[in-house]
Amino acid sequence: MLFPGNREGLSPDEITLAEVLQRAGYETACVGKWHLGDQREFLPTRHGFDSYFGIPFSNDMGHDSRPQPYRYPPLPLLRGEEVVEEEPDQRLITKRYTEEALAFIERDRQGRPFFLYLPHTMPHWPQYASERFAGKSENGAWGDAVEEIDWSTGRILAKLEELGIDDDTLVVFTSDNGGAVQHGASNFPLRGGKGTTWEGGHRVPFLARWPGRVPAGTASGELAISVDILPTFAALAGADVPSDRVIDGKDIRPLLLSDRAEPTPHVAYFYYFMSHLNGVRSGRWKLHVARKGGRYPDYEPNPVLELYDLHADIAERHNVADRFPQVVARLQALAALARADLGDGKRAGRNQRPPGMVDVSVTLTAN
Repeated sequence: MLFPGNREGLSPDEITLAEVLQRAGYETACVGKWHLGDQREFLPTRHGFDSYFGIPFSNDMGHDSRPQPYRYPPLPLLRGEEVVEEEPDQRLITKRYTEEALAFIERDRQGRPFFLYLPHTMPHWPQYASERFAGKSENGAWGDAVEEIDWSTGRILAKLEELGIDDDTLVVFTSDNGGAVQHGASNFPLRGGKGTTWEGGHRVPFLARWPGRVPAGTASGELAISVDILPTFAALAGADVPSDRVIDGKDIRPLLLSDRAEPTPHVAYFYYFMSHLNGVRSGRWKLHVARKGGRYPDYEPNPVLELYDLHADIAERHNVADRFPQVVARLQALAALARADLGDGKRAGRNQRPPGMVDVSVTLTAN
């Protein structure tokens, strides 16, 4: 996890989706939360985005968000690489992101295609909403924040229609993790939430809209992963995917564009908590090999061996490891491959790539 002023961040040697699309002629913008490093070398404008407006880490990392010893500097709001405000009014942040996104979409670019990445700060804790939405939902601050994000999405879709470009625009709405149950979210019927490797922490919605290309009203229960977005978008844009490194994502155009049932391109999915492998899924089967884990002393993993049939038991209530030893053995072999490839705790994987690192840590503040 990256905190304000960390020396680590997204390596300059990595190639982002924005860089892939930028090279293919797209105008690119990031509006919202970044959280891949707040030093200048790590900011969106150094990683393929023509413009950036947002907060470079979580909104709970501001001046007064946490007690000692977690005393942070003022929360910065950036335009490009410059701090334009300290401790912005978070009640207005979703509205301001939306206005910024609409302005980017409306820009006259003479037919040049665009890529907009809009990672909302909300509903991360602490949750805020503007006056129009505050106190209006039936689920407290969490619900208020979510309803405003729903409004924001509607504004963007309406703008695409108004400009006559909705048929030419793919819109994807998804999340980076399951909801935080301690802050108002419900992931029912899934077990657990953010910060766990139960399905409630990893399984999230993925909604795609592209009139005339993504068949309306269709759904798929096949496994797809957020890292699939890079190769999929690259293929749709006619752009080249980096060939000098391992790209974990797969091209999921068949899942998106077909009106028939298509299989997942993934043999397995690996559940990590911080640096520790906690589980592996293949098809309907999910094997937990550890609970929690990480780089902090109180997150040392607790080894377990629990097998769940996600087709019959999506809530992960019935451990059937004793009934299916051959399945356990097959998933343990896949877990061993993950450890060799990606690492596990202090054990490094052969395809791990180092983060970016700066010599001097400087906290972003307004001029």
